[in-house]
This record gives sequence, structure tokens and C-alpha cells, in this order.
Amino acid sequence: MAKAKSSTKVTAAGKAGKSRSRTGAKKAVGAGSGSPPAASADRPAETKQARVVRMLQRDGGASVAELAAAMGWLPHTTRAALTRLRQSGHELVRGKRDTGETSYRIPDPVRQTRSRKAA
Repeated sequence: MAKAKSSTKVTAAGKAGKSRSRTGAKKAVGAGSGSPPAASADRPAETKQARVVRMLQRDGGASVAELAAAMGWLPHTTRAALTRLRQSGHELVRGKRDTGETSYRIPDPVRQTRSRKAA
């Protein structure tokens, strides 16, 4: 028995027609989005890591639950972010609150002054 040939043929013209329609659709959607929004031009966007560091630099620091709620993360993702901060050189101080909840904070950097003789 002979196998039946497929009834769909792909030709060069068919491929070119399809790619043109896709490209045209992208251009229509992307038109007008050549420049970034004005809000980002005024100030740089804050990174997730910068938001976490800012929360940890508060007086009371932040708990895993507070960080997870603010960032929209799960608790294990939040703990991984804290680990990454430690690995990148940030000093994290862990403490207990009156409620028994563990809080994390980044202590204020102590400014070291050199004596005039050492300079």
C-alpha cells in the first residue's frame, strides 16, 4: 500500500505571507512605544533588592512576614533573598520583638574616622 501524501503544502510564498503578517502585527502593537514612560525618566526604577534593603534599614527592621507581604513573595523566597543579601556583604542582625516574632535589620553603618597621623 502506498502512503497518502499530505494535502498541506508549504511553499515559499506561504511562509513569506505568514511572516509578513506577524511582523506587521508586532509593528502595529509596538508603534508608539519607542520611548520609555515619563515617570521612569524622572527617577530610576527602584529594584526589588533596594526595596528589601530599605525595609531592613528601618528602626525596627522587618520580619519575614512583613517582607513577604510587601514584596508579594512566599516566605521561602523571602528567606532566600535575605540569604543573598548576606552573601553579597550586607550585615543582617536578627532579633526578637515583644510579640515573639523574629525581625531582621541592617544596622546603620558606623562612620570610621581616621586620625590625622594615619592619613
